Amino acid sequence: MSRWRPPRPKSSPYITPAGARRLKEELVQLWKVERPQVTQVVHEAAKNGDRSENGDYIYGKKRLREIDSRVRFLTKRLESVTIVDRLPENRDQVFFGAWVTVEDEAGEEHTYQLVGPDEFDLSRGQMSVDSPLARQLLGKRIDDEITLRTPEEGEQLYWVTGIEYRPYE
Repeated sequence: MSRWRPPRPKSSPYITPAGARRLKEELVQLWKVERPQVTQVVHEAAKNGDRSENGDYIYGKKRLREIDSRVRFLTKRLESVTIVDRLPENRDQVFFGAWVTVEDEAGEEHTYQLVGPDEFDLSRGQMSVDSPLARQLLGKRIDDEITLRTPEEGEQLYWVTGIEYRPYE
């Protein structure tokens, strides 16, 4: 067995100012707070002698690798993303950052903000712009119909019932 993993699909390079701020805060937390603490624990555990059966040492080294991997990812990602901090001129269509209300066939309404793939959180109503529904929504206007095909549920119909742009925080 090898450790090879297929490359991740290319994600959209866009992020909201709030999403970029959260990524930067995570990077600072990992680099300035967690990593020095874990390094100190590993240092103390290494002084205890036999490292092969030293749980603190083994776990600490594993945690350091995880932190370093995440720091590398965040650093590269923050360098490559474009922070979208302006609202579009045409606010009648769905673009990145829009709050979109859609109605499904059952008559239920759902409201989502289209955000970058690094910041989506459906519990807060934020949907990745790379998701199938969001890709269908881009460029649509109020009363447009969207057909979404899913392997589990087949075709689903949605109607755009509202588009709103809120100022970025």
